[in-house]
Amino acid sequence: MSQEKLPVTQAMRVLRAARVAFTDHPYAYEEQGGTAVSCRELGIAEHAVIKTLVMEDDGKRPLIVLMHGDREVSTRQLARHIGVKTISPCSPAVANRHSGYLLGGTSPFGTRKAMPVYVERSILELDKIYINGGRRGYLVGIAPRVLVEVLKPELVAVAV
Repeated sequence: MSQEKLPVTQAMRVLRAARVAFTDHPYAYEEQGGTAVSCRELGIAEHAVIKTLVMEDDGKRPLIVLMHGDREVSTRQLARHIGVKTISPCSPAVANRHSGYLLGGTSPFGTRKAMPVYVERSILELDKIYINGGRRGYLVGIAPRVLVEVLKPELVAVAV
């Protein structure tokens, strides 16, 4: 991709305000492509690409789950961990309303609404992760500890 100037996103503002070192990784976004496309375009392992999933509990309370790109979330285990009956993904429109980001461009940093964040524990074992920087076709590379320092998440083991 050319060295075009990237537009500043709310996620980038949050990372800069927290004095977090990050690297820019723009790529050609494909609708419904998921982490497989970003991995292919950037030449990185899908396990190191972290998905930002906006979900809600049975009371319609939103939450964010951060998961490896090559893994899924056991909503049953997460619900049990949180102490609710069910957890389910939000529709794209509802996720957008809660996060302020479009589907495919959702970052856990700088969301419109404050939501509890749950991070798959094994993510913190990686040397570097790639997570959405607040727009489609743009990941930022950061140290996993940044998730803990900036987001103050709850660590969980809910990957399947």
